[in-house]
Amino acid sequence: MTTNYFAEGLKNLHRIDGEAGIAVIENLNDIAPDLGNYIVEFAFGQIYARPGLSLEERELLTLASLLTAGGCETQLQVHIKAALHVGLEQNKIIEAFLHCIPYTGFPKVLNAVTVARQVFAEATAAK
Repeated sequence: MTTNYFAEGLKNLHRIDGEAGIAVIENLNDIAPDLGNYIVEFAFGQIYARPGLSLEERELLTLASLLTAGGCETQLQVHIKAALHVGLEQNKIIEAFLHCIPYTGFPKVLNAVTVARQVFAEATAAK
């Protein structure tokens, strides 16, 4: 059986990020369409489609990974929105960030919390 990873990826991307995720991919069409295809096919079509973890767990892992990498504030913003979209509560996101302090340090956690504050404010304003 052949899997259409692109179709599966689009479905997962929409479930996770809603219209914002599709907009990110469309925004790449004029400059790096292959990058958009890789994101859809690999990240969302193969990795996010794997069994064993819920979307909430996957987003928490993604947030911790981006925080740990550092310098990923734009992607943190995207994935904090996604985490809220799949049902994670704000306090769990902050708790996950706090858990990272001993492993990554205060500066990276402070940066992530700053991004979260902005995303939470936008989410509250949109309600």
